[in-house]
Amino acid sequence: MTDYQLNINWPDFIKNFWQKRPLLIKQGFTNFIDPISADDLAGLAMEDEVDSRLVSFQDGSWNVTHGPFDNYEQLGETGWSLLVQAVNHWHYPSTALLAPFRVLSDWRIDDLMVSYSVPAGGVGPHIDQYDVFIIQGLGRRHWRVGEKKTLKQHCPHPDLLQVEPFAAIIDAQLEPGDILYIPPGFPHEGYSIETSLNYSVGFRSPTSRELFSSFADYLIANDLGSYHYSDPDIATRDNPAMILPTELTEIQLIMQQLLAQPQIFTHWFGTFISQSRHELDIAPPDPSYTVEQVIQLLRQGNTLYKLNGLRTLCVANQYFVNGEQLKSPKSNITAINILFEKSEIQVDMLGNALNNHYFMQLVTKLINDGYWYFND
Repeated sequence: MTDYQLNINWPDFIKNFWQKRPLLIKQGFTNFIDPISADDLAGLAMEDEVDSRLVSFQDGSWNVTHGPFDNYEQLGETGWSLLVQAVNHWHYPSTALLAPFRVLSDWRIDDLMVSYSVPAGGVGPHIDQYDVFIIQGLGRRHWRVGEKKTLKQHCPHPDLLQVEPFAAIIDAQLEPGDILYIPPGFPHEGYSIETSLNYSVGFRSPTSRELFSSFADYLIANDLGSYHYSDPDIATRDNPAMILPTELTEIQLIMQQLLAQPQIFTHWFGTFISQSRHELDIAPPDPSYTVEQVIQLLRQGNTLYKLNGLRTLCVANQYFVNGEQLKSPKSNITAINILFEKSEIQVDMLGNALNNHYFMQLVTKLINDGYWYFND
């Protein structure tokens, strides 16, 4: 697997550009090597579990079709793009492209989207409400980025939201290894000059609506928030239709008190944010491993791999994997942190934790759940 070294000064970038201004990073990756081929990407888009779409612009009309695809024989030589979401979940070498961006925190990184475009292929001018680093792989692509301002939006197809033409503040051809960073709200459009591959590292940015909706679902699922409104000193009023300001304040307080309970809030957020928005390639081993077998395999020098795309996060000293909280004793925190941080685990990384039966029970369960695996 390629070790991608990103040419960027992170403190300077965060101070001057992150969520502030777009930036073109020429040769962000020197001597860039594509982690996936066009054929392999096309193969992924034929799988039921993989989220993919074809976007085309032919004869003045936009069209979008969603995968899985049986074949690509009907496609012409110009004007279309194949886009595949969460390629890092299904193609192990592609996960290496995310590693340089983990300095910005795992909980914020969403997935790696890969697009293959023929000449003139693109999705039109549009605005995203999340941060994205677009890495140019094979071929060349022309990108334009505009200033952040209100633009009229329209839908040339039910599955496409585009914006009106805009003046460019970045107008450039990207070559292999170039990176374009675009913060939320900046209009942009890209068209392939020649057959090309692009890699988009997208960042998760939940809306307040998503957060409240998930929190409400959590309260219902866990039978929480059953406190009833009460008013032992209810005030009489001349107009019975009137709701008093003090009553509104009390209702707000009931809701705010739930959010203000650290145990509830932390557990909800950990389960919410550690869930992937895309399918995972989970394949539990059959038969299951015993603790003794796991210890033996590690001691024999076998590498333990984390499942592609698995979200492993720590929230207020609580550990979450794919929407589930781990119950872990404090004595194994160092080993659990290593387990969560690294994509590959060798026996020497775990130290004395290998001799801790409780910890090894936990590791064995995670392997049997399909979250970590040995490469048989």
